Amino acid sequence: MFGLGWPEVGIIAIVAILIFGPKKIPELGGVLGKSLRNFQEGMKKSNEDDHSDKENFD
Repeated sequence: MFGLGWPEVGIIAIVAILIFGPKKIPELGGVLGKSLRNFQEGMKKSNEDDHSDKENFD
């Protein structure tokens, strides 16, 4: 995962808990998940549009 080992991930998690608090972490995770899902859907749609454009020019 981005060249990070478990010790680094643990430190990042501890810092996140200290900054945001344990109650806010699940909410932030949900928002991050939705954002990533929307980004992936947009990339997929963009690739489909590019592919259909190439077929129209052939």
